[in-house]
Amino acid sequence: MTSRLKRGTVNLSAQISDLIEEDITTGLLRPGQKLDETQMSEKYGVSRTPIREALKHLASKGLVELKTNRGAYVRQISLTTLIEMFETMSALESACACLTARRHNAQDHEALIAANKACLDATEKNAPDAYYAANTRFHELIYHGARNNYLRDQTIRLRNTLEPYRRATTFHPGLMRKSNEEHSRILHAVLNFDEQAASAEMHLHLDTLRNDAIWTFESILTRISSPAA
Repeated sequence: MTSRLKRGTVNLSAQISDLIEEDITTGLLRPGQKLDETQMSEKYGVSRTPIREALKHLASKGLVELKTNRGAYVRQISLTTLIEMFETMSALESACACLTARRHNAQDHEALIAANKACLDATEKNAPDAYYAANTRFHELIYHGARNNYLRDQTIRLRNTLEPYRRATTFHPGLMRKSNEEHSRILHAVLNFDEQAASAEMHLHLDTLRNDAIWTFESILTRISSPAA
């Protein structure tokens, strides 16, 4: 297990956080399961300090629940809650797209085009990690382009909570190309100051993400509830 860590490069707690997050979103760590610091310290070959830091980070993202005097547990999230979170995310991002279509400037214009191109390039190279970074940049430019700090902060907060589920969908076959098609329609609407179309296209884009995330979540629930699991 320790070979999964790249020592001397990236912060150990960040690496461990990413590995635990992956195990949670793929169902290897089950909802409600206790995350024992001592066992994890032995598993990754590190002290308990980076383990604690990783668990605190995951707790801030809503993936782990820290219980006083009881330790850390994988957060139990229901399918209904996940759907509701994506519905709220859709409303927030659609509002951002609408306002960005109204308020974007020349700098926003160029940055959005560059971010969209980065998504296309990553897709052609079949590089999901690079695509996810470029996709994040594209969406964040729309949050900031809305020129509404409260809306931006609320959107980013929920997006961070949903990040593991959004990230997991990036690796599904064909989704990068589908997302690019949706990005192109969003971009066209924004750059043409079409508020209604920008909002509608972003809503459809979030529907795609929601449906794929739900499919992934349901598959995990089915697998971990199977007697053979």
